[in-house]
Amino acid sequence: MKACGLVVEYNPFHNGHVLHARESREKTGADVVVAVMSGPFLQRGEPAIVSKWTRAEMALNGGIDLVIELPYAFATQKAEIFAKGSIALLESLGCDSFCFGSEDGKIEPFIIAHRILSENSAAFDAAIKSAMDAGNSYPASAAQAYRSIIHGDAALDLTKPNNILGKEYVSAALSNGYSIRPYTIQRVAAGYHETKLSKDPIASATGIRKAIHEHQELHSVSSYIPQATMSGLEQYLTHYHALHDWEMYWSMLKYRILSSSLTELAGIYEVEEGIEHRMKKMANQSSSFSGFMAALKTKRYTWTRLQRMCVHILTHTFKEQVIHNDQPAYIRLLGMNGRGQEYLRSVKKGLPLSLVSKLSSYREQDIDMDLRAAQVYALGLPEPHQAALMKREYESPVIFK
Repeated sequence: MKACGLVVEYNPFHNGHVLHARESREKTGADVVVAVMSGPFLQRGEPAIVSKWTRAEMALNGGIDLVIELPYAFATQKAEIFAKGSIALLESLGCDSFCFGSEDGKIEPFIIAHRILSENSAAFDAAIKSAMDAGNSYPASAAQAYRSIIHGDAALDLTKPNNILGKEYVSAALSNGYSIRPYTIQRVAAGYHETKLSKDPIASATGIRKAIHEHQELHSVSSYIPQATMSGLEQYLTHYHALHDWEMYWSMLKYRILSSSLTELAGIYEVEEGIEHRMKKMANQSSSFSGFMAALKTKRYTWTRLQRMCVHILTHTFKEQVIHNDQPAYIRLLGMNGRGQEYLRSVKKGLPLSLVSKLSSYREQDIDMDLRAAQVYALGLPEPHQAALMKREYESPVIFK
């Protein structure tokens, strides 16, 4: 069986994801589509709107055959590390290919970009440092450095978020000599960060979440998500009485910041260059997470990077706890259908990593971070829902559709 891997967050699973899964299957000729999905906290440094279990079920209802979890140590990272962990897991599962959506829509520029940047890595790094020393954020500096090295039609637009991630996916595969082959499809309709909903049935997850939180109801997004996603959101609301966002965690984050010493804050992963001083000052003055972020934001730090810092503060993740391995140490299985089960059986004996189907049966340093993230995520809910969500984390079997 041929397998195609997708790197996803499904926050929530929407019509664009249905299209991505279908076109990826067609383009790669895959029998099975495997999704490696972030857990409770995401790459942009925010809590997922619903639990990973609900999101995995949405994916299985929407055309995905097998869902595994990207560990916290990779999921809440800058694009390079996020991509390394994701592609390594897909390679470990024996996927023949991976396919990502991009603004460019053609794979050749990504391969060319990897080759040229690999050949000019010293110049590229020096150009990034120079731009950052001038006060620019890392993404802006990287895009500027890239333009200084690669010109003409071959150049990617690295101001576009999916192109940025795509470049890192391709680099992760080619740099490590993996057998998995890269493909891309054109991202259509709404952009990754687009916050407005249009008449087109494909909208960004960002726009869908914004509409849900603004309108405080689900009907406003019904035309942008499959019925199974709507049902999943409705069931989650009925059962847990909440959809997750940063404001649910503001009091906990504020306590963490104000009760920690400057030395403790400086030891948190990604907290650098004295930003802890500004964090303490702004936390003391802010009454909401959105207000805190608006006060904290500077030209040097992107909103996403600041949010990731906040996630690591919230989960008490210190620098020495995050080891930058190229690949996770285990494969955490979340859900599958019959086709996914058949594929898993065919590759299971040859897997180079431990396959984890129940948390209580496996102990490893990195998975402790996953557990802590799950516990903190559950704290956003009132009891007895906290306990119910954590019980599912420990005891529930893999979702089977």
